[in-house]
Amino acid sequence: MLELKPNCESCDKNLLPSADACICSFECTFCMDCTERMSAVCPNCGGKLVMRPVRSERLLVSSQQQVVKKEGCRE
Repeated sequence: MLELKPNCESCDKNLLPSADACICSFECTFCMDCTERMSAVCPNCGGKLVMRPVRSERLLVSSQQQVVKKEGCRE
């Protein structure tokens, strides 16, 4: 199942599950501003960033856990 990460991996902006955000095939997640700044190319894998799907409110888990990479985001 796709993990809806709660923060942009570049600027740490909070991303609600219903927010517009982009992901790559490895589920790296970025806000729209950072996606535009990076020309829709993931800085981690070089893959294309596409719109993240929106999950129905009734299917959302009540607690969202922040995901942070120890090594940070390469940019």
